Amino acid sequence: MTLLEYEHREQLRGTVHPGSTGRVAEPVRPLGLWPRRLWLAGLGAAAAWALLGALLADREILNPGGWTIVGDFLSAALHPELATDFLVTVRSAAAVTVAYATVGTALALVIGLLGGLLSSEVLWLPDPLAEPRRRLPLGRWVVRAAAASTRGVHEAVWALLLVSVLGRDPWVAVLAIGVPFGAVTAKVVAELLDDVPREPVVALRAAGAGRLPSVIYGIGPTVLPDVISYACYRFECALRSSVVLGVIGAGGIGFELLQSFQSLRYEEIWTLIYALCALALIADRGSVALRRRTRRHRAGLRLGLVAIAVAVAVRQLDLQPGSLLAARARRLLGDLASRSLPPRLPPGGSAQLWGAVVDTVQMSLIAITIAVVLATPSAFVAARAGGGRQVTRVPGRAVRAGLLLLRTVPPVLWAFLVLLVVFPGPLPGGIALGLYSAGVLGRLNAEAVENADPAPRRALRTAGAGSVAAFAYGTVPVVAPRFASLALYRWEVVVRETVVVGLVGAGGLGRLLAQQNAALDEPRMLTTIATLIAVALAVDTVSGHVRAALR
Repeated sequence: MTLLEYEHREQLRGTVHPGSTGRVAEPVRPLGLWPRRLWLAGLGAAAAWALLGALLADREILNPGGWTIVGDFLSAALHPELATDFLVTVRSAAAVTVAYATVGTALALVIGLLGGLLSSEVLWLPDPLAEPRRRLPLGRWVVRAAAASTRGVHEAVWALLLVSVLGRDPWVAVLAIGVPFGAVTAKVVAELLDDVPREPVVALRAAGAGRLPSVIYGIGPTVLPDVISYACYRFECALRSSVVLGVIGAGGIGFELLQSFQSLRYEEIWTLIYALCALALIADRGSVALRRRTRRHRAGLRLGLVAIAVAVAVRQLDLQPGSLLAARARRLLGDLASRSLPPRLPPGGSAQLWGAVVDTVQMSLIAITIAVVLATPSAFVAARAGGGRQVTRVPGRAVRAGLLLLRTVPPVLWAFLVLLVVFPGPLPGGIALGLYSAGVLGRLNAEAVENADPAPRRALRTAGAGSVAAFAYGTVPVVAPRFASLALYRWEVVVRETVVVGLVGAGGLGRLLAQQNAALDEPRMLTTIATLIAVALAVDTVSGHVRAALR
């Protein structure tokens, strides 16, 4: 029985609270249905408002002339470019993309592990078994606030800011991936540390160990498999982010995609897309192998292999640590800060800024609605085994391939394609992000189906229920809460990703930021970035309350 299954069982028995350390507590009172219904009704109304607002806007929506180009692009999938010189270019670009993802993920893990330790409750509480106090040390809240504001800015925005300081240095892409991903990882690590039994920490402290060693050696081994699993997932995300950063000039496959798309060389685009699919498959298989090795081999061997991979990537990118501390970089950073202050509103004032906020929220709601509609049925077909195994292997493989393609094509390219047939606004951005997020959410939902407890379905089948009834009453109720939680988490990510499609003209705060960046208007860029952070934090708060109501 896993820790989560144990806690769920004990919650039903009324002996522990969610996220507790396993000690006896007061019985948990079941949450009423009205809060859940109110939250779900509110989200449903918001999604309907976003869709209707985009469809009924007082402007043209469709551009019929773009369908010819989209048809040419899709037909090129059957005959990708296979010239030797271009394949050599693809190989070099793929190596750069993988190198960015490797070093960026390594940096994110360092930041995440350190930040997660410093922002966890178990490290700061005098008694780890005591109830969490609101008045914890100021340093913990400073770390948490810094991480929250950092992860509220998308890596593409980080890249735009870093280019102003470092120029076209490879550190731009590495830091743009490592810093925000590190902030996200810190939040995950802190939650992992705070959600496991704390008795080993108490025992080590009683034996004279300090706070930090007692946490590392007491509960570190317990959360290590989850950290490794999350690191593998974060590497796959870094691969996709490397492509996005390449589109805005960092090099790699993303840069080649941009060049081919601007020249309308669709055969080359499909060759690059297939290369990205191959990288995604290799990363997926590698992460599975690494998680299996966690149970069979020593940690030193794994760390050694990872260190070698990072060293090779650093050499590939020719990273020079001294460039981060160079006098020129410090001077440019100071100039950027002085030019950005004080922040200013856009030319249209608060009304223009508020309109961009509304477009951003609409875009995120449209995207997550499309993603949920596409990913939910796909998950049951794509699941390899578990609570909802697909009827045959052929449909399952086809759906998994489709989901892989959806999440492999970067949202920037999806936006380019959608903008050919849909005029700028929240709708094309929402469609582009919805297609991309459907691939990500479909895979996560499929994994939830594969890991679902099959006992309810088997019990219903044993009692004589048919396969459809067993699926409807034995599988769907088991995975539905997990589906809802994943969709809400994905919504938080989508809000940040709206800036990417906005940079290419889809609308929202991203489009406003692109216009300000082209005009080198740093004070207004600062206002837009601060607004992006505020919107992201607001969505995080709403998502957290909804997840709590659905538990």
